[in-house]
Amino acid sequence: MVTAATNLSHEAAGFIGRIPVRNIWLLMLYASDLLKTSERALVDAERNPDEIADLVARLLAQAVEERQRRQLSLGYRPRSADLSRVRGRIDVLRTERRQLLARGAVACRFVELSVDTPRNRFVRGALEAVARLVSHPDLRHRCRRLAADMQALGVSGAMPSRSELSADRIGRHDAADREMLAAAKLAVDLVLPTELAGPRPLPMPDREEQWARRLFERAVGGFYRAVLPSSRWDVRTGRPLDWPVDWCSDGARDILPGMRTDVVLDDLVADRRIVIDTKFTGIVTAGWRRETTLRSGYLYQIYAYLRSQTGRGDSLADVAEGLLLHPAIGETVDEAILVQGHCIRFATVDLAADSAAIRAQLLGLSIK
Repeated sequence: MVTAATNLSHEAAGFIGRIPVRNIWLLMLYASDLLKTSERALVDAERNPDEIADLVARLLAQAVEERQRRQLSLGYRPRSADLSRVRGRIDVLRTERRQLLARGAVACRFVELSVDTPRNRFVRGALEAVARLVSHPDLRHRCRRLAADMQALGVSGAMPSRSELSADRIGRHDAADREMLAAAKLAVDLVLPTELAGPRPLPMPDREEQWARRLFERAVGGFYRAVLPSSRWDVRTGRPLDWPVDWCSDGARDILPGMRTDVVLDDLVADRRIVIDTKFTGIVTAGWRRETTLRSGYLYQIYAYLRSQTGRGDSLADVAEGLLLHPAIGETVDEAILVQGHCIRFATVDLAADSAAIRAQLLGLSIK
């Protein structure tokens, strides 16, 4: 079934292409780690999607205030200094070049405990960034005040990149930083989609297409993990699949393409598996002998995911269902075929709809 909705006006700010920014923010929330640490975040965001930035800023401010009351986490920071006594390792070259010994000093390299860590600098930068998005003046002032407080405590370095932050591991002794860091990462992400309206529908602008595709994939997995009850559903993302190879030549395995599913849903009560492959393109394209057709490469891909796992001792894989899930603007597609015992469904999620409709569409895809 394919139904077209009314054309959306995108002449005002608040859209990227024809996707409302609030829905991009909603996808970011679904994809974030914040849902793992804050149970109320999803409910509040879906009730007031236009205030997601305020919600994230409020959660971030609360987490930072709690950490400041208990002291910000410390980390080791490398330093170099000219000292009157030896500390750490002596920098012989600098000591000799500057003739420090004649002045009763020595150049040293050492590490010290400090609050000026990449994690704390990232959080301070997130507070400053999200303050530009919030609509309530009191909340805006609160975020800026907390950023200034962190700087006064010694968090004064430049904001680190995501690659630098990825090297920072949260241990058991500072697990309380998880919610603060999850909220900070989402706050920084919310600042990214700030373009005005554009004439293009899907896909998003070329420079953002890869980012948007990955966001949509992570959002679908995060949504099902947060919404489906864990007592019944097992949700897995990024699951690698093996080819059922009976024999291969010496170099074949080195060039055989890998298979990785985006999302796999196992219904433990109904003994049912749904293999979801997300795309960020239109679900149909121009055909050779007809006006529109499904993209054949995507169909072959989901077919390979399903058929390659049958007959290998997994009863759920033998009857697994496939779902090709695409975003759409102003239209709904929901079709299905049955191939060799596997139901393959082709469906869309309307990213121009409100948050309640997006939730209902995603939930409906997990129901027979």
